[in-house]
Amino acid sequence: MSRPRWYAPVTALIGGMAAGLAHPPVGLGLGLLGFSLILLRLETVQARPLRSAFGLGWLAGLGYFGVSTWWIAEPFLVEPEIYGWMAPFAVVLMGGGLALFWGLAGLTYRALRPRSAWKVLVFAGVFSAFEWLRGHVLTGFPWNLAGEAWRAGSAPSQAAALVGVYGLTWLTLAIAAAPAILMLPVRRLAQAGVLVFAGVTLTALYAGGAGRLAAAARPVYAKDAPVIRVVQANIDQKAKWKPENLRQVFDAYAALTNRPMAAPLAGSLTGRPDVVIWPEGALPAVINDLIAPGSEYAQLLRDLIQPGQILLMGANRAEAGPGGRQRYFNTLIAFRRDGPALRVAGIYDKYRLVPFGEYLPLGDLARRLGIRSLVHMEDDFTAGPRPRPLTAPGLPPVQPLICYEALFPGLPADGPRPAWILNISNDAWFGGASGPWQHLNISSYRAIEQGLPIVRATPTGVSAIIDAQGRILPGKSLGLGVFGVIDARLPPAAAETPYSHWGDIPFAGLTVLSAGAWLAGRRRRPRSGPD
Repeated sequence: MSRPRWYAPVTALIGGMAAGLAHPPVGLGLGLLGFSLILLRLETVQARPLRSAFGLGWLAGLGYFGVSTWWIAEPFLVEPEIYGWMAPFAVVLMGGGLALFWGLAGLTYRALRPRSAWKVLVFAGVFSAFEWLRGHVLTGFPWNLAGEAWRAGSAPSQAAALVGVYGLTWLTLAIAAAPAILMLPVRRLAQAGVLVFAGVTLTALYAGGAGRLAAAARPVYAKDAPVIRVVQANIDQKAKWKPENLRQVFDAYAALTNRPMAAPLAGSLTGRPDVVIWPEGALPAVINDLIAPGSEYAQLLRDLIQPGQILLMGANRAEAGPGGRQRYFNTLIAFRRDGPALRVAGIYDKYRLVPFGEYLPLGDLARRLGIRSLVHMEDDFTAGPRPRPLTAPGLPPVQPLICYEALFPGLPADGPRPAWILNISNDAWFGGASGPWQHLNISSYRAIEQGLPIVRATPTGVSAIIDAQGRILPGKSLGLGVFGVIDARLPPAAAETPYSHWGDIPFAGLTVLSAGAWLAGRRRRPRSGPD
């Protein structure tokens, strides 16, 4: 039966949108079957030019990323009278730009012309390979990889400890695309083999993950585990950067920092938190000015921190660069009070910067064209050195990840293994819809991959304390728009995971399996229809 010309592109778009709905906050698991629809559409273009396969892949990607990244409009609506007109262009450019990777994946799949029922594995290999490229090309933007559609902390998500999130993406695509084999002209016995493979793999994800979670059901806390306080002051992004509001913002954080603990925590010897955490860019000023000699805020900060206590604060930092020009850093600073003195006990400068957010490619040209105002600093931020765990007296070694850095699988860290991960972020930019919830889910996968707990601090939500299996501790989260604190002992780290040793080697092995499936299919004579 012939179908209208619009049928293939529209259903490809719908397949991508359905797959996008599998991610938070919707979490529609059945939406992953959209990948079966995408595979079917690519199989219908056998007699058409390869550009048709590119178009179908691009439309599927447009649907997927349109659903996944529409929150990108929110930063432009913080000052709608100035930047609001850019919002629709940002949504289209973001979704359409990321969809180029899916367009190339569709083109590559059709160019390979896989045969036999194991073309499902070829599909998984090609699309997961282009998802890997999406996470690396031009600094990368691995937002909502298909493998992250599983809720972090669930049984299937635990596979990231073994194969990483790219390997989990391959497994997810292979499972989700398998039902399409029932509609393709291949042997019935081969169809059954693919469905059995998908069923066994899905069962293994649930059973293996459940076993890992059960083994960690009763964590053993270290006797010296510090008590952590996460401060979420719920500062509206529109008001935050007004200079006249600096004291009001500081007082909000100070009030929460000094708030008595609701109930004594086991392990707290002082009855107060050992470590207090403020989120990314907590105060609307450069930290150098705030702690300069004679600044009233230097005195206020000193009085705020108790002797022996550590304050971890996200801040903008400046230093003189070559030629006397100021360089700016997005920084995590560890303050410690020793006696009457407040001192800087450690500094971490953000390593991965956000293109068009923290720096503009071709920034000098952008200045001449008058579009530097896209970045709220007059100059680009400067990337820090390769990350190392931050250490300070009384602080277990911690690997900071500032906002965007938590998207990337693995820890690009030198030095010894940290005891925990700290993710500070300013998710207030992303409004109150899908963005903050997706960022929380993505960040939690770093805990699973590394077997390390994560403490997450944001100004408006979602802040949380997450165990080494990616689960939010019961009662230890603050949702969107909440003013408050989280007090908890630092959860213990798990044993080093296979992924922390091998990295993406298991994922490379899965792509080799896809290549083997393609070669095996090419050796078989194609059939015109099922038995």
